[in-house]
Amino acid sequence: MDKQTNDPIKQPTQPEDVSPEQKKEIKQEMREGGKHLTVNPGDRISDEPQSIEEKAQQVAVDAADVTGDHITVPTYFVVDEPDGEQTALHHVKDADEISDVIRQARVDENGNRVWS
Repeated sequence: MDKQTNDPIKQPTQPEDVSPEQKKEIKQEMREGGKHLTVNPGDRISDEPQSIEEKAQQVAVDAADVTGDHITVPTYFVVDEPDGEQTALHHVKDADEISDVIRQARVDENGNRVWS
């Protein structure tokens, strides 16, 4: 939940969801860094503290893939913890924990794994 509005946090998952400012910043960083960048600009973890809402809006990838389809990947995935709190998991740094969350989501009420 967005702590200021009590609305669910909406993460960008489509190209049109990414703010024009963020698109502009990423393009500029790619131009300036060029071939010397070691990670996508959106993959970086900020040195400054960020709220969960700010992390939820950060985009790691907003580009066409090899098939020509335009893909958008959030940098952080917001998950609900058992205690009701929300946590932002970084899609690279916290990949193992994200996998655990996905596995838990595929378990029925008896703890049996559900394959879809």
